[in-house]
Amino acid sequence: MRILLDTHALLWWLTNDSRLSANARAAIGGLENAVLVSAASAWEIATKHRLGKLEIGGEVLQRFDELITADGFTHLAVNYRQAIHAGAYPVNHRDPFDRILAAQAELEQVPLVTADPAFRDFSIRCLW
Repeated sequence: MRILLDTHALLWWLTNDSRLSANARAAIGGLENAVLVSAASAWEIATKHRLGKLEIGGEVLQRFDELITADGFTHLAVNYRQAIHAGAYPVNHRDPFDRILAAQAELEQVPLVTADPAFRDFSIRCLW
């Protein structure tokens, strides 16, 4: 199965944070699963680090590709179809990172690994 990580799920995986659910941890670590990491997560981490909202962001950004590939994850670029889909969602949700991740999950037909209840408003499958 292919799965897409929400940014917090990625960070919690990388830092072995106890907030990552056992189900999410098993899915991410499962050898049978292909784990996708969106370019939107790099953008979100960079933005939050620049704003002083994410201390660990600098270290993660410096080693982003290394960390993703070391765990066998696959980068997922943002394409124009996903961008249009994200912008066209009728959902009243202002977070552009969430909108892109939801669009990618929907168009790629993969569940999004997330604890964020805001994704219930989107037409996607979530795993937690």
